[in-house]
Amino acid sequence: MKKVIIPVCALIAMSFTAIPKAEVSNETKPEVSVKETLKVDLKEYFKKTRETLEDHIEGLSEKQMSFKPAANSWSVSQCLEHIIKTEQMLFGMTKTALEGEPNPERKAEVKMSDEDLIAGITDRSSKAQASESLMPNGTYESPEMALEAFDDQRDDIMDFISDQKEEDLRSYISDSPFGAVDAYQSLLFIAGHTARHTLQIEEVMQDANFPKE
Repeated sequence: MKKVIIPVCALIAMSFTAIPKAEVSNETKPEVSVKETLKVDLKEYFKKTRETLEDHIEGLSEKQMSFKPAANSWSVSQCLEHIIKTEQMLFGMTKTALEGEPNPERKAEVKMSDEDLIAGITDRSSKAQASESLMPNGTYESPEMALEAFDDQRDDIMDFISDQKEEDLRSYISDSPFGAVDAYQSLLFIAGHTARHTLQIEEVMQDANFPKE
């Protein structure tokens, strides 16, 4: 498997501390076979991050979407554009990587838990500059416009997960800035990145000068 997450080191400085798993639902899952558990859990996290994103931006006005707390800060619109661009990039890399041969002999090299990976990516105490190709301009004037573009991509990701063999999710190992990861974790990282920048949107909206309407 090719390196899936290496370019992300330009996006995020990870600090993996003992933080509980972020945003992973503890709700009762539908009954499924043991072989489907990984895919169900992964889809649940993607679903949860999508719902949380919508909850944050639903009903925002154009003025609220474009508000920036400071000159060097991102607006909600810019955060959304970055989320969408990054999901597209990471998903494309992951698909390409999974076209290669599995390398389950490297499983023992994966030391990071799924929980620690999510804790690290959603840790907003660590900041980094996005690469030029993922820098946003503020394309989206409304939440509806952003969510339509977001959902178009998410539908493809969910279909892709459904099509994967359960054993492959733990049998493709790649190298990342924080150690070896498997395919499941590479996909988990995509949703975790959205969760990270949803927290950034929340920070923008908590600014004292954020427009009331």
